[in-house]
Amino acid sequence: MRTHWGKTISTVLIAALVLGGCGSGTNANKNASEGGGVSEVSKEGFPIVQEPVKLKAFTRIAPVNGPFKDMPVFQDYEKMTNVQMEFIESPTDGFAEKKNLLFASNELPDIMYRSAITPLEAVRYGAGGQLIPLENLIEEYAPNLKKLMEEYPEIRASITTPEGHIYTIPGIVTLDSARTDKRWINTAWLEKLNLKVPETLDELYNVLVAFRDEDPNGNGKKDEIPLTARTGLPIVAAMSGSFGLDQQFGYNVNIVDGKVEIWMGNERNKEMLMFLNKLYQENLLDPEIFSHTEAQYLAKQGSGNTGVFFDQTNNNFLPIADQYTGIAPFEGPHGDRLQSQGAPVPRDQGAFAITSVNQYPEVSMRWIDYFYSDEGSTLLRFGREGEHYELVDGKPTYKPEFSTAETQPKLTPYAGGGAPHLISEYVASYINPPQVQEAQKALDPYMPTIRYAAPMFDEETAQKVNVLRNDIDKYYEEQSTKFIAGALSFDKWEEFQSTLKKMNIDELQQIYQDAYDKMAK
Repeated sequence: MRTHWGKTISTVLIAALVLGGCGSGTNANKNASEGGGVSEVSKEGFPIVQEPVKLKAFTRIAPVNGPFKDMPVFQDYEKMTNVQMEFIESPTDGFAEKKNLLFASNELPDIMYRSAITPLEAVRYGAGGQLIPLENLIEEYAPNLKKLMEEYPEIRASITTPEGHIYTIPGIVTLDSARTDKRWINTAWLEKLNLKVPETLDELYNVLVAFRDEDPNGNGKKDEIPLTARTGLPIVAAMSGSFGLDQQFGYNVNIVDGKVEIWMGNERNKEMLMFLNKLYQENLLDPEIFSHTEAQYLAKQGSGNTGVFFDQTNNNFLPIADQYTGIAPFEGPHGDRLQSQGAPVPRDQGAFAITSVNQYPEVSMRWIDYFYSDEGSTLLRFGREGEHYELVDGKPTYKPEFSTAETQPKLTPYAGGGAPHLISEYVASYINPPQVQEAQKALDPYMPTIRYAAPMFDEETAQKVNVLRNDIDKYYEEQSTKFIAGALSFDKWEEFQSTLKKMNIDELQQIYQDAYDKMAK
């Protein structure tokens, strides 16, 4: 019965997608040919082509977005380029299933846009011929992207397969403050209790005790939350730098003198978990940290009743924003003070790809490349100057009526995340207000010099990594949660280390070492 229904649902979805326009790359290009075809693609300037070209792009649309066809960026860009892009929109819920069905049925659009193609999918569909290699197109038709790849070599390293091909393009974030959560401390409470900003973990502990015991909110109740974070183990990522533990490859990885170390069984990790256990046992760490939802966590931030929390911003749209100040990482017991939490410059992997049915790959590459410039990114994020935004101190800034959580996502596909484009300081007024800039200055001395994205593996290796990490990551999360919450004694640490060995953590570490060695060549 399960197989029957699965087959029925898949058939219906595939049919719906076909009827909705996917798999029409051939038809689209036929229409374009009927309109005169394309003889030349301009390598610079606009329009990209003299005669109109029609392309279809399959894309994810977030709940906050409006239809892409109504966004000024795509209306204006069509006039600039002579490229008529028809978006086939899929809601975030169910997007991955519909994307997979497109490839399974081989009913492909011309372009995958904001498509979140995983590294394994890129290798699989690239090797299978459904996605085309992009490296030569980037060289010839993407000067903006090429320049960024030269400036940040980790971009190329993160999107190049072991065979040397590039099948997908990521979002690129050169703005440091958009790639890391910050430590926000309640300075109103510090001032009331006559305390200074903590610089070390010992000083942090003393401040949290004061927040818990000295009624800084003045209501006569012990209802303050000294320290909170997103549910689960993000607190580990947030605190690991104080113990000399980095987060390279988006994983629990240190790279020291060219050697890769997965530090889950490291004694430094034990020290960190013991510190967090101490905070948890003394009600200094939010007791709901392993159970509250994202919405509940954000509500705690907005209540002003939290001493310290971690986020990219200080919720600068809320009345309590001025109550919080971004501070530097805390120095740990061995003198470490690293801002280990943070995303790499190439973010939102798999945001853009060109399929094998696309008859105009050169046009498509030129079309997307504009959004990797400050000018193109400004159009994508802000719309039309004078109508939707104005230049303030030389930088684009939304007019008030277009800066709300309701109006801004209707202007741009950026809202909702995952769009293929550049986020630089120039286009970041909305997410990088003065308070966030000051908070980032506090982190800058402690940022890693390079943040490697997850490496690309061949399909066989990628599947092996998936199997290993499925077991190891689940075990690490479960055991770490128990260590922090006090449900597992640290007397079991050697057993924990031994189990990681049995799960072949050394094999996983060697795979990452091999990947790093290839990237370093």
